Amino acid sequence: MSDADISILLVDDHPLVRDGLRARLEAAPRLRVVGEAGSAEEALEQAGLLQPDLVLMDVNMRGGSNTSGIEATARLLERYPDIAVLMLSMHDRPEYVTQAIQAGARGYVLKDAPGKDIVLAIDTVMGGGIYYSAALARQLASPPAASTGVGEGLTAREQEILRFIAAGQSNKGIARELDLSVRTVETHRLNIKRKLGIEGQAELIRYAIQHAGL
Repeated sequence: MSDADISILLVDDHPLVRDGLRARLEAAPRLRVVGEAGSAEEALEQAGLLQPDLVLMDVNMRGGSNTSGIEATARLLERYPDIAVLMLSMHDRPEYVTQAIQAGARGYVLKDAPGKDIVLAIDTVMGGGIYYSAALARQLASPPAASTGVGEGLTAREQEILRFIAAGQSNKGIARELDLSVRTVETHRLNIKRKLGIEGQAELIRYAIQHAGL
C-alpha cells in the first residue's frame, strides 16, 4: 500500500450515518472523503464525476428506483471497474455477503465495527485483499453443519483452506491457523485452482464464497 491519500465516496441513505462515517474516516491519516450520496442514482453520478479510489456502500441503501446497495454496486462496477467497493451493513447474514461478493464488492464490514476496523478494511481492500468483519470471518471459516459438494474433487485439507479463503484469510493467516508453512499453503492454493479450472485470484475468492457452505 502506498502512502498516497485514498479518496472515498460515502453512500448511505441516512445523513447522520454519513456524518459519523466522515468523522471516523477523516480522523485517520491518508483517508479523504471526497463526496457523499444518499441513493443508488446519486452514487453512480458521483462516482463518475469524482472517480474515487473506493466507495463505501450501504447494503440496504435504497434509491428512487428502489435499488439496493448490492444492485448499485454491480451497476457501478460495470461502469467503473477500477473503483473498489466496500460494503457496509448492520446485517451479518451470510447471504448478503455472498450477494455482495458476486456483485464485485471487495469486502463487507458491519456498521457497529470499531472505527479502526473500518480503516483496516479500507487499507486491506486498497492493498488488493478481501476483508470481512471479524464476526463474519469466523462464520465463513467454520465448516457448515451439513455441507456437501464443497469443492468436489478437493482433499479435506484443500476444502479447509477453501473455507479460509472464503473468510478472506491471507496465505500467512491460513498458515498460522493450520500450523503449516506459507509455501505449503501456496501449493494447496495452486492445486485448488488447477483442480477447479480457475486461473485468477478474484475468481478463486468468488468460488470460495459461493461454495463454502453459504
